[in-house]
Amino acid sequence: MPSQEVADPRRRLPSIDRLLASPDVQRLIELYGRPLVTVQAQRTLQALRDAGASDPEAVESALGDLPARLAAGIVEALGPPLLRVLNATGILLHTNLGRAPLPTDLAAALPALLDASCDLEIDLASGRRGERNGRAEHLLRLLTGAPAALVANNNAAVLVLVIATFAAGREVIVSRGELVEIGGSFRIPDILAAAGGRLVEVGTTNRTTLADYARAIGERTGLLLKVHPSNYRIEGFTTSAAVEELAGLAARHRLPLLVDEGAGLLRAREEPQLREHRAMRELLAAGAPLVCGSGDKLLGGPQAGLLLGAAALVERCRRHPLYRALRPSRMTLAALELVLRRHAVEERLPLDALWPQAEAHHRRLEQVAAQIGAELVPANAFVGGGAAPEEPIPGEALALAGGEPLLRALRTGEPPVVGYVRDDRLLLDLRTVAVADDELLVAAVHRAREVAAAAGATA
Repeated sequence: MPSQEVADPRRRLPSIDRLLASPDVQRLIELYGRPLVTVQAQRTLQALRDAGASDPEAVESALGDLPARLAAGIVEALGPPLLRVLNATGILLHTNLGRAPLPTDLAAALPALLDASCDLEIDLASGRRGERNGRAEHLLRLLTGAPAALVANNNAAVLVLVIATFAAGREVIVSRGELVEIGGSFRIPDILAAAGGRLVEVGTTNRTTLADYARAIGERTGLLLKVHPSNYRIEGFTTSAAVEELAGLAARHRLPLLVDEGAGLLRAREEPQLREHRAMRELLAAGAPLVCGSGDKLLGGPQAGLLLGAAALVERCRRHPLYRALRPSRMTLAALELVLRRHAVEERLPLDALWPQAEAHHRRLEQVAAQIGAELVPANAFVGGGAAPEEPIPGEALALAGGEPLLRALRTGEPPVVGYVRDDRLLLDLRTVAVADDELLVAAVHRAREVAAAAGATA
């Protein structure tokens, strides 16, 4: 007659203390800490006891791999971590992939400013309290000629702050053609309402004149707002009021004007894709009293909102109680300062890789193509991040057979690689992949091919 222990395999499950003392679980404790491992061990053992009542074989099969089950449960409970991804899409400022990557040497300098104390808000010479944003704001003034500057969490935060400062309970005049929706389904009318402003639409979708703004100005007007159209463009029979005209109108009525440049372009660029994009310095020179933009787009820095303009107007925003909730973190300010210092000594952008030296880049493409068995095909790259959405940057990319299955295998590989499919072939654009990552890309493609082939064989 079988013993009760054999008849009920649940009796063979270890106690919590015995499981936690095993060498394999001790290694998990070193990685994740005792409290989390203990909770997950209790859940794992209880789940096996519950399952064993109706399926004894489930317990028997689990006895040999309890540490592995425990590790898998911990990973599932924590959720997937943030991963470094090789962006081979040809879109440098890819919103889904974190927008602008920091220059490698600047990213390497950040830990020393983050893993210890730093002089964020202290004047070391006098010992007195310093200005939190002082360094970044000084550099922004230097680079753009702005009388004053302020840094917030992101560009939407700057919009909220300016509206709350000048137009809470008052009217904000905006062209109908500029009532855009920005990333994450945030819409300009919603931001206006959340900040306490009342939207006044002027003009039509395709044509808004200075006279439209002038007719809308009244006793309740608090702010004129001009918004960069970002990810769309209206062509054909169109008219929009120039910044110079709006600045003059605002001055005559003693109203603030905020021009949302959007992408954080500090200085004018000569590339065809950016030639029509007015930089922050240009907008200020055109008379705009307030200009705002993003830190993680054309500036090439961390997510941040940049507000530049007249000293009295910027100071009012700084003194608003809401700014305390919208100001950036130490990590953001440290990264932003490093990037701005780079701009001060070099007139270049992280997206300069999209216009590589043709001969050197072609040799690189040929070398990688030979390693992975790819064909070189014409392909357009894009700036991304809402900048020059309709202006392609011609070039070449690597084309591989395999299409969607290979794309999925690469995307879930290690490291993940994101490309795109065109005409049933996978395309990888090296203009958005650092040269130092070429070997990682080649190895990832070979592994992904094996994974895709195995999945196809078992399908």
